[in-house]
Amino acid sequence: MKKEIEVFDYANDIMKAVKTGVLLTTKTDDKVNSMTISWGTLGIEWSKPIFTVFVRENRFTKLQLEKNSEFTINIPYGDFDKKILGICGTKSGREIDKVKELNLALETPDRVSVPAIKELPLTLECRVIYKQKQDEREITEEDKKAFYPQNVDSTFHGANKDFHTAYYGEILSAYIIE
Repeated sequence: MKKEIEVFDYANDIMKAVKTGVLLTTKTDDKVNSMTISWGTLGIEWSKPIFTVFVRENRFTKLQLEKNSEFTINIPYGDFDKKILGICGTKSGREIDKVKELNLALETPDRVSVPAIKELPLTLECRVIYKQKQDEREITEEDKKAFYPQNVDSTFHGANKDFHTAYYGEILSAYIIE
């Protein structure tokens, strides 16, 4: 069962969770993949509620988003197994099926083709309405050194040399899975 919510009533919960990690879930064909993210913004653009995610160029999730511009944001709400964020933040969907590996329960979505993850029940269903690759010339030297070290392999799960594409997702549905 899903309890529909007004997303901005939960803005504080959502943004606190982003600091420690939420899941960005994608689906292409039959492949569902979740990636832990700790960068994201909640806001309004073009009079629409949006959640913006930032995905590095080399990530499997980027390939998924380029094929299907819908995604869900799955946010811890209450107790949850922190191992989910750990595995989804360090393993690539190119190599493993994280849903199967973690025995995650998928919830049928309301407005998009990408399922929610029951274990992280506060869910935002989103469709990309704009995307833009970061312009590395506009990033401060301090942030380049901290977040884009050029001597780190692109496949490393932490900071690496790949820049991000920002995907602005219009929030089409928001709910808590009960």
